[in-house]
Parts: sequence; C-alpha cells; structure tokens
Amino acid sequence: MKHERYDRTFIKDYNETNEGYLTVRAPITRPGVFPYMRQDGSVQLEAKLPEEIFSDRTMYSAHAKPVTDDHPNEPVTLQNYNTYSKGLTHNDARVEDFKLYISFTVTDSELIRKIKDGKREISLGFLADVVPEKGTYDGKQYDFVQRNTEVNHVAIVDEGRVGPEVSIRGDSAAYQIDSNEGKGDVNMAKYTIDGKDYEVDSTVKSFLEAQQARLDTANLKAKDFDTLQGRYDALEVKYQNAEKDLKQAKENNLSADELDAKVQSRVELISGATTFLGDSFDFKGKSEREIKEAVIQKAKPDFKGDGKSDDYIDAFFDATLGRAKQEGFSSTGNNHMFTGDGSSSNKQLEEMKNKRLNMK
Repeated sequence: MKHERYDRTFIKDYNETNEGYLTVRAPITRPGVFPYMRQDGSVQLEAKLPEEIFSDRTMYSAHAKPVTDDHPNEPVTLQNYNTYSKGLTHNDARVEDFKLYISFTVTDSELIRKIKDGKREISLGFLADVVPEKGTYDGKQYDFVQRNTEVNHVAIVDEGRVGPEVSIRGDSAAYQIDSNEGKGDVNMAKYTIDGKDYEVDSTVKSFLEAQQARLDTANLKAKDFDTLQGRYDALEVKYQNAEKDLKQAKENNLSADELDAKVQSRVELISGATTFLGDSFDFKGKSEREIKEAVIQKAKPDFKGDGKSDDYIDAFFDATLGRAKQEGFSSTGNNHMFTGDGSSSNKQLEEMKNKRLNMK
C-alpha cells in the first residue's frame, strides 16, 4: 500500500519569462532521516536512502508532474489535474550536491503573485511504500524506510514541513542556508572523516557528500555489473558445452545407411582376413589397421608396420588379398574363402553379415 508524503527541500532562484511565467530550478528531495506524522498524531522517523531517491524510477517520476498552490487533500491525477495544477515540472531531473534537482514552470497568475509577495517555500508531494526497518543513516536512527518513491506533485507553500530552511529567491539570489541567516552567527556544518568530525562550510559539505554519493552509486553499479557478468559467463560456458555435446552426438549418431556400410565393410574385412588368419584368430576389439597388419605379417612374417601410413597398409593388404584370389591361397580352417566355385564362401559371408546386422 502506497503512503502519501510531503517533503520540503532546498530551492534555487526563479526567473520570469517574456510571457510572465516563473521558472524555478530547485532540489526537491535529499537523503536523510525525517519525522512524519501518523494518522493518530504520533511521529515516526523515516529514512530516505540514496539508492531509493536517486534511482531511475524516482528520478523519472519527477518528470512532467503538476505544480500546485499548497498541497491538495488527495493525489493529483488526470481527473483532478485541471483543478489543482498551476504549472508543470520539466524533464531534467538530476543528482546534484547530493540532492535530486528538477526545474519547473509556474503558469498560474494568482500563484505567481503569491510567490512575488513572499510565498516562497516548496514542498514535495510523493507516494512511497513505508517499510518497517530499523537502522542508522548519517548518524540518525530510523524505524522505517521509504521504498519505491514516486513523485506526485510539487507544492508552493507558506511554510515547509520542517521549517523555512530555504525560500525561493528571485534574480539569482544566493541560497538562504538555514533559518538562522540574518540572526547572528551560524553554526558550521560538520563532516566526518575516518570517524572524526570536522567543521566545514555547508557548501563544502554538500560537495563532499555529493562525491560520496556518486562513489556509492558507482560501487553499487559495479557490483551489479560483476554479478551480471558472472551469470553471462556461466551461461556462455553452458552454451558452448551444449554445442560441443550436440556436435559429438551428431558425430556418434550414424545414419542407417552409414551403419549398414560400416557393418558391410567390417564383415568383408573379417571374411577376407580369415582366409589368412584362420578361425582361431580373435578379431574382437581389433581395429581395421590391426587386422590388416596381421594379414600382411601372415603373408610376410618379417613385416613391420611401425611408421607406415594408412594408405601404405591399405595398399599392401589389398594386394595380398588379390594375390590370394589368383593363387588360391586359403587357411586350412572351415571358413576358407576360395574353394570350388565360391558358393560356400559367399554363403558364409552372407551369414556373417546377417549376424553383424542383427547386433545393431
């Protein structure tokens, strides 16, 4: 459930256009711990954290939002815009001096008159999820955190929510730093470095805080980038492994025709080799080259295949089988190839082929 909130922040100067409109450039919110009143009248301390109000969501929500004369009793919507709107914010939200700045133009003559007469404070109207969460920010404890902040309107008021910290100035007048201006000495701002407080000019403190905010934001983005890069690299490795597995599967997945051809070639190789090697030779686990070298060694006992190319072995093997066909050489076993008209060998070859095919 979204809660409606109002927040008074720093204002810069205003300028009058040729048409009589007033344009204002102002910070509309900043990080910190602020008191907000509950419906029962009690007060709770809520934190506006940098990662929330400087988020893209909150900054973009400040674009093209209505400027109102005091806060309306309800959020400004399309249905009541013409009733409450006295101007409009621009599309230039940005972080500067550790605050969220935006420009806006006041187009209502009555509100312009009030501003010129001294109604010069600004108060931000926004919606946020108020989440119970205890912690400390900038040395101040809080019990709740505002999340998912969305700007609804910018109101011009007589007095801001927590006092006249800054008022609208005309003709590029300087900031009114706090309500003590013109009333005597102003306390110096304190900035903590390595646990030690130093008194510095408030402008210097704002600059240092802005640099720290930029550093914190950069660190958060770097952390997010490293996380995303890690996920991306993991997915890339997974994709590469999947491609490798697919390629291997394709290589191992022979087509039916390829398998038939390999079986036929193996059967013919064993049949031919058996002519030389006999029934007692164990073909199991032997590669084609090992079988061919065994045949060659049978025909030429002093043959050594070390260092010989596959082409050499294939040629020698084919020549050996060719000579055996011409000269009628065969083993003395029952599986000899070249007897009579060859019908017996053809029958044996067919039987061996069928056995091999049945193994698929």
